[in-house]
Amino acid sequence: MIRIFKEKDKAKLFARLESRKASVSDEIADSVRQIVTEVRQQGDRALLRYTQKFDRVKLTADRLRVNPKALRAAAKKADPDLLRDLEKAVFNIHAYHRRQVQNSWQYRKRGVVLGQRVLPLDSVGVYVPGGSAAYPSSVLMNVIPAKIAGVPRIVVVTPPGTFGQHPIIAAALLELNATEVYTIGGAQAVAALAYGTATIPRVDKIVGPGNAYVTAAKREVFGQVDIDMIAGPSEIVILATAESNPRFIAADMLSQAEHDESACSICFTDSLPHAMLVKRELEVQLESLTRKEIARKSLERFGGIVVMDSHIQYAPWINEIAPEHLEIFSSLPISTIDKIRNAGSIFYGDYSPEAVGDYFAGSNHVLPTGGTARFFSPLGVYHFQRKTGIIRYTKAELSRTWKSIDALAQSEGFDAHARSVRIRQKVGKFPKKKDA
Repeated sequence: MIRIFKEKDKAKLFARLESRKASVSDEIADSVRQIVTEVRQQGDRALLRYTQKFDRVKLTADRLRVNPKALRAAAKKADPDLLRDLEKAVFNIHAYHRRQVQNSWQYRKRGVVLGQRVLPLDSVGVYVPGGSAAYPSSVLMNVIPAKIAGVPRIVVVTPPGTFGQHPIIAAALLELNATEVYTIGGAQAVAALAYGTATIPRVDKIVGPGNAYVTAAKREVFGQVDIDMIAGPSEIVILATAESNPRFIAADMLSQAEHDESACSICFTDSLPHAMLVKRELEVQLESLTRKEIARKSLERFGGIVVMDSHIQYAPWINEIAPEHLEIFSSLPISTIDKIRNAGSIFYGDYSPEAVGDYFAGSNHVLPTGGTARFFSPLGVYHFQRKTGIIRYTKAELSRTWKSIDALAQSEGFDAHARSVRIRQKVGKFPKKKDA
């Protein structure tokens, strides 16, 4: 089933990881490009046509937006116990994210005032997947940071039938007072958010998970609007030693493997016998999973247990992998965290499984995948704020510094830039350009 690697096998392991980064197929890319183009050009007409084609639901433009009364009716069907758990998660997620708010600032020196104005985006679109699975946690993770940032208009799109199948999604939206909701999905929904239609005004940023078509559409419209990130298959890396509980490790590896066949689950340990115990636990626990065939293929294709002489050797590998989720078991010192530069989220201790971050702890579960934790951060309030620089010079300060500005502008060949400061100094004619 899962393969055990040793230090000499690094190239083979990393080749596996690289193969997960395959780009979207030409067929999907071409299809999405056509959908986006037609929605941009034809608006609601194309949106309704594609909704009927892909979702087999015939709608009219005046039925795209969900009536608040219908949303409340759907929410009432949600399991009350599940809703109470959801409310607890809302509290935790809000408490975590409100600490991320960035504020405007400025400072003065001599005759200069410099600063930065921080404002929320005007509008954000949140994609909520439909189909057989429900992800109320994703609603919370995408909407709450936007609300804390102060975004005045939050638009939610979700395929037709979502609320009928999953009333907890409606309940989550009502809990967050997200009431501008449209029953559209797929690449056509992303295109509508990006370019706007007669019924759906465009937004400034699109966030939220989706299938390959949704992901390809977000890539296609990036630049017209901002997006959160291009998410790939889920992944977890676990750092352990011979003293770490193999049952816990196996359970946490399977929590990623059950996502899909391209998910990645890797454990580092300092003991071959321990690696064999983890492998045996994986085989035992796998048999009781509802999604065991998916998990099995994930472990076979992209799973691995890596045996090294010491945990000191783990850090360079981890920083190169830059995993979405990193668990460090308590048999390793907490100072291990300081050696890790690249990871989406880090979970320390035997009782901090990745699932607590997915649902309840409060940190965001929208994380960079496929090694992009080297340069991307988890989704946060800061993603829903924009920044503007502010510069104010006095006449005296420009008089003191204009020669430096003039020289730098002329060195780059921009005569008009230089003139814009010279002309304010009454220094005579603009000099001829000097040879470089």
